[in-house]
Amino acid sequence: MVSTGQPSSALVHSLDDPDNFINRELSSLEFNKRVMEEAMDRTHPLLERIKFLAICGSNLDEFFMSRVSDLRRQMVRGNFKFTADGMTPSQTIDKVRQNLIPILKGHGSCWYEELLPLLKGESIHVHSWGDLDEEQSNALRQLFEREIYPTLTPLAFDAWRPFPFISNLTTNLAVIVRNNQRKDNFARVKVPVGIFPRFVPIPEGVCEDDGISGRPTLNFILLEDLIAANLDILFPGLEVVASYPFRITRDAEISIQLEDSSDLLTAVEEGVENRRIGSPVRLEVGPNMPEWMVEMLAKKLDLPKYLVFQSYAPIGLVDFWQMLSIDRPELKDRVFSPYVPPELSNPENVLEALKARDCLLFHPYDSFGPVVNMLQQAANDPDVLAIKITLYRIDKQSPVIDALIQARKNGKQVAAVVELKAKFDEENNISFARALEQEGVHVVYGPLDLKVHAKICLIVKKEKRGIVRYSHLGTGNYNNITSRLYGDLGYITTNPEIGTDVSNLFNALTGYAGLTSYKRLLVAPQGLRSGIIERINREIDSHHQTGNGYIAWKLNGLLDKDVIKALYQASQEGIKIDLNVRGLCSLRPGVRGLSENINVTSIVGRFLEHSRIYYFRNGGKEEVLIGSSDMMPRNLDRRVEMLFPIHDEKIASSVVKHILSNHLKDNVKSRRLLSDGSYERVLPKEGEAALDSQKWFLENRGVWHERM
Repeated sequence: MVSTGQPSSALVHSLDDPDNFINRELSSLEFNKRVMEEAMDRTHPLLERIKFLAICGSNLDEFFMSRVSDLRRQMVRGNFKFTADGMTPSQTIDKVRQNLIPILKGHGSCWYEELLPLLKGESIHVHSWGDLDEEQSNALRQLFEREIYPTLTPLAFDAWRPFPFISNLTTNLAVIVRNNQRKDNFARVKVPVGIFPRFVPIPEGVCEDDGISGRPTLNFILLEDLIAANLDILFPGLEVVASYPFRITRDAEISIQLEDSSDLLTAVEEGVENRRIGSPVRLEVGPNMPEWMVEMLAKKLDLPKYLVFQSYAPIGLVDFWQMLSIDRPELKDRVFSPYVPPELSNPENVLEALKARDCLLFHPYDSFGPVVNMLQQAANDPDVLAIKITLYRIDKQSPVIDALIQARKNGKQVAAVVELKAKFDEENNISFARALEQEGVHVVYGPLDLKVHAKICLIVKKEKRGIVRYSHLGTGNYNNITSRLYGDLGYITTNPEIGTDVSNLFNALTGYAGLTSYKRLLVAPQGLRSGIIERINREIDSHHQTGNGYIAWKLNGLLDKDVIKALYQASQEGIKIDLNVRGLCSLRPGVRGLSENINVTSIVGRFLEHSRIYYFRNGGKEEVLIGSSDMMPRNLDRRVEMLFPIHDEKIASSVVKHILSNHLKDNVKSRRLLSDGSYERVLPKEGEAALDSQKWFLENRGVWHERM
């Protein structure tokens, strides 16, 4: 990659000026816009477009549960966390609302104007009750009476019955019923999504082939529409005047109170239980709910008007993931077989192959199988003495957990650092922690004030040459499911210095070792930020000597003020900087005299971009770091994170030539960040070939394994 950086103009910018930084929450909404663009992108198969719409809903749910809830707590307590952009919590929430309303309208037009007609064209119909003929409505009414009605519990609200508790992220119906005295009353009915599918199939006996696609038509109705149409059964003797869907979101931050008599696992368990009664932070209502009812619900939930949002699409888009279960392969992404390096193809000989040379795996294009095979072989190898691993997010039927248990049964020392505080995975991790403990695995939890987010595994084996450490270090979780969906890197090495560092890091996590410096690793919270800034400053010094300074990073988030200021300074010195930041980015590129040498892009596509790569030209002595950490305050101050240099020069070169370079050259799925915080699509220049990096990786699986 060639540097074309030019020294910035003579304009002087204060690096601390709040205008230099993009607000974190507004950057998050910009990311959601990019996801919604994928739902509108007709190059995706139809059901995959619905998946992206479901991701939009899921992202906003988490945004309110985590980010907006934090802003509201700051407002209530008057204890502001001043951010680099200088906006107060109230200013931020006001801007969030302004930016969010167009996004919500986009969800509605995407569903009703784009996806529903296309589904109909594929003989997949999502009906409203009024669309049904008599035979269909009768069949559904019988289904309602037989299966759904017994599970429903209408809760009245009046002078002697309190306003009912409404659970987090549940779809509800606000029902108005009228008695014989013509008096209207209010009731709430919870829609039992989870017990029943959100998209209820209409019985096949009343639906026929519509002749469009030559296959039987699939007919659905939304569960809340089915319930709303049959409320008369639930309220006999009363007139059902109207019903309106609504949904609330609650603060999901858990408070961990660790007392002398409790342990961390119990404290986290209690905190998770309390999450369901967190304070409301959002009320979503359907487009037709009358204003008096909106005001009544908001008052009862103690929500200000600015946290009430009208939904233009069906409420609870996250449930639309269900559509991916439809058996129509031609409407989904093509299935592919991940690449397995030939030297790792024998599942019984993985360790022997890894002893010969280092290995880089790029998931999902490379199979996660060799990592599982490595652990399974280690579990049964009589010469393996110990296995140590960090676990952050774990799949429910985990072959990694099975291998750890098997290793312990075979008498090996097994230690697992399980992060109980991984947000929204706490219950799953508590369950695995208990299962491992019951099998005799040494289970350690992350420190109370830090999350262990580093992805490391260590296998200690006795060999003829002595004790050998096999270290697996990566950017992604030890999760067999997400390894097929996320773009992640894993590096396996027997390098003695790396092995010693990894051993020391595990000792620091499991014991009282106070080690804060390592030979090869950069570890947060002690030295990762300073290590990155030192390398940026080194690049500036090198640029003064050679004139060809260059920095290229791929990461998920860039929010840390000190790191951004260092990048601004490098840009001012004329260093060309390319950043591929998937999600949140507070750096404002393209500002004259500040960041005109910085280019920021983001890729949103079939796979979630999750890799972290940090490249420094370093005067020709190129350095490539990969690992678990983004450049965000939470990663650098409140987590145990790890970056490490790829010491194998051929592998490092391949990462730059094949992986990083193609991400940076993407002109199909890439968007460029503009200085005002918005994004524009990157399009091929005249005479330039189109490059979809994810498609290229699929078509060239294994090329980064070439020995150069």
